[in-house]
Amino acid sequence: MIGLPAFEYRAPGTIGEACRLLADFGPRAMVVAGGTDLFPKVKRRQMQPEVVVDLSRIEGLSGISEDDDRGVVIGALTSLREIVAAKATLPTLSAAAAQVGAPQIRNVATIGGNLCVDTRCSYFDQSGEWRLASGNCLKDGGDICTVAPKGERCWAVSSSDLAPVVVALDATVRLVSVRGDREVSAADLYNNDGIAYLTKLPDEIMTEIRIPLRNGRRSAYSKLRRRGAIDFPILGTAAALQFDEEGICSEARIVIGAVASAPFRVAEAEELLVGSRLTDDVIEETAAAAARPVRPQANTDLGSRYRKWMASVYMARTLRSLR
Repeated sequence: MIGLPAFEYRAPGTIGEACRLLADFGPRAMVVAGGTDLFPKVKRRQMQPEVVVDLSRIEGLSGISEDDDRGVVIGALTSLREIVAAKATLPTLSAAAAQVGAPQIRNVATIGGNLCVDTRCSYFDQSGEWRLASGNCLKDGGDICTVAPKGERCWAVSSSDLAPVVVALDATVRLVSVRGDREVSAADLYNNDGIAYLTKLPDEIMTEIRIPLRNGRRSAYSKLRRRGAIDFPILGTAAALQFDEEGICSEARIVIGAVASAPFRVAEAEELLVGSRLTDDVIEETAAAAARPVRPQANTDLGSRYRKWMASVYMARTLRSLR
């Protein structure tokens, strides 16, 4: 059994106090919400914070509310169990959250933590001793990416189930620091880089997620993984389509997750849907277009060619579910 290394534990009572701790300690500090991803990585020495700032005692950072002006507002500390239970309000987000981990994990894990979850790689996600013996990769402080040694970037993949969904739903997130707060779109929260995978700054804390309400919008999410439970996604397909009264698609957001370091929209696929009905031919053509930019690397479960092939299959399933 691998134990946790020593670190200083802080449990602030307010968001302002938490922000000050992050500003004071700088890169030596990390925040924890549910800890379902952070603590296993700390055990494997993938992350080595000197100070852990626990957000769980801060009031007002959890819960789901809805109003006409702001849409659905979700506190960043809302557990995935609560997201699953909100099926009537957040059907697609609920379905995606239900596929994360196991019930024990969903009871503790938070939506903010899942949206900010670290990228994954079959090489990096090993114990510290294994990585030391094999040589450090870029994400571990080394000089090369073991997946693409001739490249200059880390190819670790986005491992969040909820990220493709919130991007498809055109959500925004609120980030708070000692400098103030700002709101960014979910799409702009992510970088396609396995190391610097978030645009959120290290001293910023995500406090809420806002999903706009749209009449006539239908959305869905599909997930590929080896087992039917527990496993992280190795492909995620999300779609949010706006329909007029005659069933014609007027707006489309097509998102692919878990095949790159960030979830990404596919403009070509979106353009094929706008002005069309969801016929079998349109679905097949759109699914093929959605798969074209998919370039998975051999750094997760199952083969990269298989994941590329399944991108069109899963996107077609996602679109069919919207009919």
